[in-house]
Amino acid sequence: MKNPDIETALRLYYSQPELGTSEIKELFGVGETVAQRMKNEVKRVMADQNIKAFLPHSINTRVAYEVWRIDVDDYERRLKKLRELERSGVNVKGTV
Repeated sequence: MKNPDIETALRLYYSQPELGTSEIKELFGVGETVAQRMKNEVKRVMADQNIKAFLPHSINTRVAYEVWRIDVDDYERRLKKLRELERSGVNVKGTV
């Protein structure tokens, strides 16, 4: 499983109140089985917190990011810094 791409993670967080298997696969670069396992983990937390999904096969995005420890504020800071570096001419693509 890969670390989520910052832009993809933020786009999904702000555009999708709920996530399905395809979004999980896109976010983490995983297959169907792993995505389903990750989704089931979030569904258990949602049940514990009495949070219902609007769609039967989806999960709440906010809860999912909490379970997966994706810190949206940190990602926003990182994206802002990346944009500043890009504007100043630094090549940030593909660097580790």
